[in-house]
Amino acid sequence: MKTSNLSVSEMGAATGLSPHALRYYEKIGVLRPVARAANGHRRYDKDDVAWIEFVLRLKNTGMPLAQIREYARLRAQGDGTIAPRLDVLEQHRDSLIARIADLQKNLDAIDSKIARYRRALESTPVSTQRRTHHANK
Repeated sequence: MKTSNLSVSEMGAATGLSPHALRYYEKIGVLRPVARAANGHRRYDKDDVAWIEFVLRLKNTGMPLAQIREYARLRAQGDGTIAPRLDVLEQHRDSLIARIADLQKNLDAIDSKIARYRRALESTPVSTQRRTHHANK
């Protein structure tokens, strides 16, 4: 798929966002004002595609939209805001690491329960397993 001079529907297809979401992101400042064709229709370029893909990574990893908007505002101000942008991303990374640790603890607990059930099934005669399984339906 081409990644420059995209219409709003083509941009939506390229990023998975609806045209409404793209317009909303532009309205609230997450997406910079988009170039317009002579007929007034929005035209997106490869930089817009790359930016939206990054925004979606932030969103999909739990960054609140208000914080994404703040990051976009800093980004629009140029290289003078690299330090505060780095702070935003490092804080988000730290929260992701904490969430991953929590998820790993939960996964470990589930794995432990699965192992316990498997051991129980291995030590139980097959005929008892069938009777118990059918009785629980």
